[in-house]
Amino acid sequence: MNTAARMESSGERSRIQLSPATADLLNRVGLDRWIIPRSSKIYVKGKGEMQTYWVSKSNRSIQQKQANLKSEMETLEEGAETEKSSETGDEEDKEVLRVEGMNRTERLVEWNVEVLKTLLEQVVASRGGVVNQIQTLSNVEKSIGIHGRIILDEFTPIIPLKRFGTDELELRRSTGGFDIGVKAKSQLRHYISTVASMYPDNAFHNFEHASHVTASVKKLLSRIVLVGEGNGLGASIPTESLNLVDLAGHSYGITSDPLTQFAVVFSAIVHDVDHPGVPNAQLVKENTRCSQIYKKSVAEQKSVDIAWDMLMEDEYGELRACIYQTEEDLRRFRQLVVNTVMATDIVDKELQALRKARWETAFDSTAETQDEGVESEDRKATIVIEHLIQASDVAHTMQHWYIYKKWNERFFMECYRAYREGRADSDPSTNWYKSEIGFFDYYVIPLARKLQSCGVFGVSSDEYLNYATANRDEWVREGEALVQQFLATFKEEHAHLIAQ
Repeated sequence: MNTAARMESSGERSRIQLSPATADLLNRVGLDRWIIPRSSKIYVKGKGEMQTYWVSKSNRSIQQKQANLKSEMETLEEGAETEKSSETGDEEDKEVLRVEGMNRTERLVEWNVEVLKTLLEQVVASRGGVVNQIQTLSNVEKSIGIHGRIILDEFTPIIPLKRFGTDELELRRSTGGFDIGVKAKSQLRHYISTVASMYPDNAFHNFEHASHVTASVKKLLSRIVLVGEGNGLGASIPTESLNLVDLAGHSYGITSDPLTQFAVVFSAIVHDVDHPGVPNAQLVKENTRCSQIYKKSVAEQKSVDIAWDMLMEDEYGELRACIYQTEEDLRRFRQLVVNTVMATDIVDKELQALRKARWETAFDSTAETQDEGVESEDRKATIVIEHLIQASDVAHTMQHWYIYKKWNERFFMECYRAYREGRADSDPSTNWYKSEIGFFDYYVIPLARKLQSCGVFGVSSDEYLNYATANRDEWVREGEALVQQFLATFKEEHAHLIAQ
């Protein structure tokens, strides 16, 4: 009561202000979305500076808001894989329930926050709930990404993953995640909101695309199957009854380490931050400042630098403390982010050749000798993660035809706009039909087959391959007409560019 009375002078008309203690109580009972941190601390007599919180103005409909957000999460995760005809128009948008006071980007931010928060709770649980201040890591944090090195220099073919014993996995399964606290949640929401604002309004490479990729990553991680007894939990336990962190055996350690899962999902969200809307080759041709710095994989390296530098800012200290507590975890998190985002550059031929060689080393069943042990598992885990993000980056090609057609049109619009603005050498509409067939034949379908052959993703790999082949066949039948539709739509919506 004394604190509330002293806070009264800093209140605002028609708003409810909460003390940190009251905000923490709401957080503990799962009502953190009621809480909005004030943009700056207030001065409270006798207590000094204090971070206080507002109650959301729309708290009267908070239950409906949570239900609507849950519906949107489910829709995004499923990839709208229910059958739709080409006449459905904007039915997908109609299926997504509106959340009072929130636009689509804000809803996507909330969805991504919820996904990362859940994984962070498991990260903290893997440390027994320990979240201490990490000032001792300040110098290590500052040393990462400097000394004249570029992101691509940090790439490594094998990332050592952390191993957990059977007892630790069982304990985590029985106790669940640890709450990360109001401050860390607030910082996470602020970070993702800022990331969303740094995605340009491109037709394809935008924050919605990043969220779509994240949904696919989450789906694939959640469908990793248990096919052996390496995790010590017993193959008789139904897969659907297990938490992600329990599945350690045939996932090569990916699912036994929640920090690995968090890093891959985090990478999906940030992988196209500040994307220029043109390919790397065009940036090199234009001799942009970034191309002079990075030389190759320009957009990908820039995205890592932007996202990482922002995460290292002082205002995200509590968030970082939830992600890692030791130098070892910090460096593993960094390496996972670097490798995962760099894997999304699927155009560079040298990088493609290296990935192919590493896949063959890890999974070639015809090889005379198969190395075993931890290093072999780490090699396989590293390459599986890279292929997981690659599949997710083009997930629309392996989902229902309606979804593929929608995102293909958006990518066409982005490429054709670049052409009309003088940032592409040739008219993409002249070869779009044939190039899509080639993309399916030489990249998408072989990638889906790799997901299947690595034996990690169970029925999801079959599902992705089936959709890819079906979409390829449908494109052969309808693609030429669709390209003309895309072109007509662009000319209608961007008449000012056509007139130039």
